[in-house]
Amino acid sequence: MATVLITLKVKEGMEARYEEIQKDLYEKTHSLESDVLRYEMWRGQEPRSYYCLLSFPDYNTFLIKHQISDHHEDATPPLMEVIEEEGIEWVDPIQGASPLPPSNQQDVPEDAPEIAKTYDEVLRVAVPGWWASLR
Repeated sequence: MATVLITLKVKEGMEARYEEIQKDLYEKTHSLESDVLRYEMWRGQEPRSYYCLLSFPDYNTFLIKHQISDHHEDATPPLMEVIEEEGIEWVDPIQGASPLPPSNQQDVPEDAPEIAKTYDEVLRVAVPGWWASLR
């Protein structure tokens, strides 16, 4: 399972463009991908701040079926034009207080596309030791 919380700050004046891109990506993600558990976007309280919660059955589903999908790759350049700052944090759903399964790392398959292996170097799930005693 893989659940990630993304924090974003968009460039000044680019809020409407960012939301337009995300609405299109949301629609395509939900219509073209079958294994999406959560794919939600929110505005934050601070100006130009946004949050994204993404959850997939496992890390490789996130990486290979979503992150390197044609629709996500097509959206990446326009997103990079409007995003000023981005933070990515893997989160672990609390069993009994969330319907989502625990976040765990997986090895990327040997035959995965090279772009998946490149993304894996940046996006790899980090499972902190303190989670284990609470699972």
